Amino acid sequence: MASSSSTLLLVKSHISLSSSNPTSLYFRRRTSSIPQQPWLRAETRVRVRPISLSIINGRAEDRKEDIVIVGAGIAGLATAVSLQRLGIRTLVLEQGESLRTGGTSLTLFKNGWKALDAIGVGNDLRTQFLEIQGMVIKSEDGRELRSFRFKDEDESQEVRAVERRVLLETLASKLPPDAISFSSKLANIERSENGETLLELEDGIQISAKILIACDGIRSPVAKLMGFPEPNYVGHCAFRGLANFPEGQPFEPKVNYIYGKGVRAGYVPVSETKVYWFICFNSSSPGPKITDPSILRQQAEQLVRKWPTDLINLINLTPDDTIIRTSLVDRWLWPSISPPASTGNIVLVGDAWHPMTPNLGQGACCALEDAIVLTKKLAEAIKSKRTSVEDAFKAYGSERWPRIFPLTVRAYLVGALLQWDNPLICALRDNIVVPKLVRLGPVLEHTNFEFDPL
Repeated sequence: MASSSSTLLLVKSHISLSSSNPTSLYFRRRTSSIPQQPWLRAETRVRVRPISLSIINGRAEDRKEDIVIVGAGIAGLATAVSLQRLGIRTLVLEQGESLRTGGTSLTLFKNGWKALDAIGVGNDLRTQFLEIQGMVIKSEDGRELRSFRFKDEDESQEVRAVERRVLLETLASKLPPDAISFSSKLANIERSENGETLLELEDGIQISAKILIACDGIRSPVAKLMGFPEPNYVGHCAFRGLANFPEGQPFEPKVNYIYGKGVRAGYVPVSETKVYWFICFNSSSPGPKITDPSILRQQAEQLVRKWPTDLINLINLTPDDTIIRTSLVDRWLWPSISPPASTGNIVLVGDAWHPMTPNLGQGACCALEDAIVLTKKLAEAIKSKRTSVEDAFKAYGSERWPRIFPLTVRAYLVGALLQWDNPLICALRDNIVVPKLVRLGPVLEHTNFEFDPL
């Protein structure tokens, strides 16, 4: 992207946005002025058509948008739908050619379901997924250590495992057909003197945005440009899969946990025909990326070959496209040390800001909470004009940080404790700590998050 000779580099970070593209991402101050646009434009405005690799072959005219969301994942789509419910249109940029519907499933607790209800998709999803009644904890030899019923501890608790694909498709269905621009990968970001952000896509298209909401995941280039470090590898990796039972799965609606030495696993029914499973294991490094499903299946089976046969059966019944291996990472938002969640009219949401390990089942729930809180702050700034967008983003960060930081730390500690590999400590866990000391109430206390409807 050509820049004026008087361009002032505010931030410069040589970040490779993909292994095949060495393009760097920049924040710059431009001396050229971009005309101001009203926050909410009339319904007669021309909307941006979704970008497709099949129809975009060259540079198009520059476009102007009030609010651009980068990333069509859970955080990005939830934020777009929340704003849409309040009459505020956004453009969502997604680098893939379609929704990223890969992966398996995620478990949502009552705070996640409250957020989905506020967004307006809760009931659409409830009809497709089983409500989980409780949890059972077993040792690797199949001995039951403890069991709980969720309603006994908290009558208002609601737990369901949800297919990630269905969640994304449901959220996307609530947006106008032109709200998501696919095949739209960022190459450069510039900031103009009037406070707007100029985005250049890899295909040369330029978009001028008054507000940029970055929901671009744990490896967010925008977060790195804002001064955030790379997420920290916590020493564990996980295999995940979604087993398919065409004739109906045989399990009760419970979360099943199995604790071993340096290895733990679990499985939970998702629907009448699908069961989500995971195996978490200690590893000194993330290791090479493996995508061959036959190798992934073999490695997963090797970890639990002497465990109860339910796990082996689930692995064998998992389609190739739903078995994955990931390294677990997080980022601790240290007070007075970590950068804020926003800078000017740019803000981070979800994993782009606060990646956390899945040990509490709160990653997706917190992203949904983010979307609700941010929407309220931003809508008030846009509609009432009693506060600026910049101040609204600061208020969002200040409100969310006391919630996010403790959860991130707690999720890490829970994982570290459950990944013990010392035989004596594991024996103490299996014979005293879990059977006699663990209580479900304190474990689920973090799901008590209240917010007003949109």
